[in-house]
Amino acid sequence: MSASRRSGATDELGPEGSEPEREGPAGSDLLAALLDGMDAALCAFDADGVVTHWNREAERVLGWTAEEAVGRAGFAGWAVRSADAEEVEARLMSAMDAPGRQVNEFALLTKDGRRVLVRTQSAAVRGPDGEPAGVYCAFSEVHAQIDLERSIALSEALLEDAGWGVVLVDADLRPAVVNAYAARALGAGRTSVLGRPLGELLSQGVEELESALTHVLAEGAPPAPAELWVTVRTPEGERRRCWRNGFVRLSSPLAEEPVPLGVGWLFQDVTEARQGEQEASLLRFRTQQLHRAARAAAECESPAEAATVHLDFALAGFADHAVIDRVAEGGTDSDRVRLVRIAETPSGAPGPCRLDGRAGLPVLYADGHPALQCVERAGTVRAGAGSLRGDAAREWAVARQWPQDTVHALCTVLRSRGRTLGAVTFLRTANRTAFERADAVYAEDVAAHIASALDLAALLPGEG
Repeated sequence: MSASRRSGATDELGPEGSEPEREGPAGSDLLAALLDGMDAALCAFDADGVVTHWNREAERVLGWTAEEAVGRAGFAGWAVRSADAEEVEARLMSAMDAPGRQVNEFALLTKDGRRVLVRTQSAAVRGPDGEPAGVYCAFSEVHAQIDLERSIALSEALLEDAGWGVVLVDADLRPAVVNAYAARALGAGRTSVLGRPLGELLSQGVEELESALTHVLAEGAPPAPAELWVTVRTPEGERRRCWRNGFVRLSSPLAEEPVPLGVGWLFQDVTEARQGEQEASLLRFRTQQLHRAARAAAECESPAEAATVHLDFALAGFADHAVIDRVAEGGTDSDRVRLVRIAETPSGAPGPCRLDGRAGLPVLYADGHPALQCVERAGTVRAGAGSLRGDAAREWAVARQWPQDTVHALCTVLRSRGRTLGAVTFLRTANRTAFERADAVYAEDVAAHIASALDLAALLPGEG
């Protein structure tokens, strides 16, 4: 009797087309056992709205036993607030006159007075004559359904509309699910990256990423996001990117012991922001170097020494080697500019820039040399070994009177009071990138200080 009341009204309720005359005490007990064994909360009402069935799951949700619930007229005064009773009863009993199932949400009262928001599915029960004989109602706490719907909606939103990359990486560290943002960041389609090793997608940074994923699988998520620089392989070529990454370990909710399913990897491309910060930091550093150089040059005994001090400060973090060439006395001959080496930094070993002692002999630069072009154009000239490697790159540097490990050069004209004094050349080895436009601006600032010192040296007796 835990699930239903044995009465005529109870016997009338059952599946459509049932034969009530065959139902006896054994049939009622079987029906009660079936209802009590179901995971859903179930109740039923006859045509007058009297509760006829109440299973154990309904008892668990609301706290009212079958003995307390069966036989009551509707929910008024016990399972629902009096102010809501009329509306709730109307919505439930309306299923008698409507086809199919009716879905509603409303608040019920537990036995201890708490309000519980439930979602109901109601449908009419037909008697032998085909007329409505009552209503059966299945209900569940809404929060469980809402939690499920929210989880599904969140998963779909992350995989479709999220403004950051979402990748489900399996226990073998291979992508199993990829959203649209992540596919674009990886330079491939959403399906083409599935199951591929990360090493096929990234040419640099893959070791750090796999190490982080392995740590999350073994130990759990790190306490804070981590930034990684990676190089992505794309059909258009390799791209250097900075990603801000977060990780969560995924475990099966169905196992008694946590079984790792993989790692949820979320990331956002912050390359532009980090490059902007790096450029701002570099600009601050170079400005500080120019200021320090000016203070140190002010303490020098000769203007020529001050010029070398400016060069020493400029090299820090900027280039590996530098030379200063001055226009020879007499300016130019009929064919070309002649340059004389007056200062250079040591090649192959660290050390300060030193004044050159070549007795004023011109440097044997070939026609078209970047330093000569720089003086002739009164501007800045960049040069590089390009795709040359090994001996070919060394021959390229030696032919231009530079240290043999040079692969990038930046020549800037030295001008003071409207006169061209010479050129300063900054040189980089293969472990640095090529000179860019921002580097040329900095080199011009350094050249202005050096040119002022050289111009002053030429005016003083004994200097030059």
